[in-house]
Amino acid sequence: MFSTRLTIDPRFAIGDISRRLFGSFVEHLGRCVYDGLYEPGHPLADEQGFRTDVIDLVRELGVTTIRYPGGNFVSGFRWEDSVGPRERRPRRLEPAWHSTETNQVGLHEFSDWAERVGAEVMLAVNLGTRGMPEALELLEYANIPAGTARSDQRAANGRTEPFDIRMWCLGNEMDGPWQLGYLTPDAYGTKATQTARALRQVDPDLELVVCGSSNSQMPEFGEWERVVLGHAYDDVDFISCHAYYQETGGDTQAFLASAVNMDRFIDTVVATADHVGAVRGSSKKMAVSFDEWNVWYQDRYENVDKISGIGNWPVAPRLLEDQYSVVDAVVVGNLLISLLKHADRVKAASIAQLVNVIAPIMTEPGGPAWRQTIFFPFATTSRLARGRALDVRLESPTYGTSQYGEVPLVDAVATHDATDATTSVFLVNRSLGDEAEVVIDVSALGGLTVASAQTLYDEDLGAANTLDDQERVALRQTPTCELAHGRLRLVLPPVSWTAVELSPVAL
Repeated sequence: MFSTRLTIDPRFAIGDISRRLFGSFVEHLGRCVYDGLYEPGHPLADEQGFRTDVIDLVRELGVTTIRYPGGNFVSGFRWEDSVGPRERRPRRLEPAWHSTETNQVGLHEFSDWAERVGAEVMLAVNLGTRGMPEALELLEYANIPAGTARSDQRAANGRTEPFDIRMWCLGNEMDGPWQLGYLTPDAYGTKATQTARALRQVDPDLELVVCGSSNSQMPEFGEWERVVLGHAYDDVDFISCHAYYQETGGDTQAFLASAVNMDRFIDTVVATADHVGAVRGSSKKMAVSFDEWNVWYQDRYENVDKISGIGNWPVAPRLLEDQYSVVDAVVVGNLLISLLKHADRVKAASIAQLVNVIAPIMTEPGGPAWRQTIFFPFATTSRLARGRALDVRLESPTYGTSQYGEVPLVDAVATHDATDATTSVFLVNRSLGDEAEVVIDVSALGGLTVASAQTLYDEDLGAANTLDDQERVALRQTPTCELAHGRLRLVLPPVSWTAVELSPVAL
């Protein structure tokens, strides 16, 4: 066992936590929409064809914002195909994932579904094969109350009131050669800025997200952000970050430190944005939308799942259906800690994706829906992380990794909600073999009681929830959690994620 110390004090504030931090992502990819959210023949389908068991799990997950409809899909998408009578909607080739899109679920259906689960729609527009004119028409269709060709078309299609979508993404991963219509940073910055200004002429209060680099390993990472923001800084509210992590070469120790990479990624993007702002003499602080993040075993897609062939365009194929282990869940919990540690600048985030495709929720056609291991840290963090994120002044031993150098064995963050004086602390133990004794100074919070303490761990690090064993992994009561004299003492199992909720003592 090794020892770690933290201090929780409301004065050590990082920043206010945006509820949009707990967003997700639905792309027309694989079985995310069809056979995931939408399966009209399922015994639990509602009158619109949506699975009610999935709706219940999405509500439990605590998703606040959902980015839609892509992703790579959006760069070849014609939004007009997805509205109007279903029987008239065209089937289209979908080049991004080499599939057929039926357009049976479109803007109306998805917006209705999002309202049912209590989530805000974050809409992505096609700046790959299309551009400003089509984005303007989509905005007119979505947000103008009445009296124009597109708003009246929306009403004729069954929606009198506007969708009133506030958050719009200006394309997707526009630096990626895999992206239809990918661009140089200068060309994309020009196109995104022109589109942003046009959209704001129609609806000045929109919140706009400009594409950052597709990941921090892109050749132009950093320079892409600098050039794009050089064009768009005054016209957008967010710059996007995307990052996926996987264990490679059996190096579990490095994989468990993935959040170190996320920390550095965010810090670099923020520093670049602040440099652009300083050069412009601007007092504005650019927010970050980390609107794609998760564990994703991309090698499997390239080597097993990838579809090809001129005559092979399946509908809703099984793609990217990663089965998540205990280790994966601990990494996801740590990535959530990283997002909270940057709550001053990260104001939106989307775990990718929501159902079946690298997802916390899995379904079987005609059968059950169940929680993957990564469901638990996300749902718990979404429920408990309120108010402000706090710097916990962590003191932890370190260990060496092949990718990130020396990193702390324990990572942690706390949150504090001044409205009801509740405090939560989230921790990971990255050690493969040793328990961590964590002593937390909570004296600055006054009298407290432990409302809950839950840990995700298992002796079998590869344990997963599957169709045949849907409840193999779940949260357990934290083995040791003792609060006395302003000190909270925890013992964290090896390779574990823990959340503790503290409430004030009733007088």
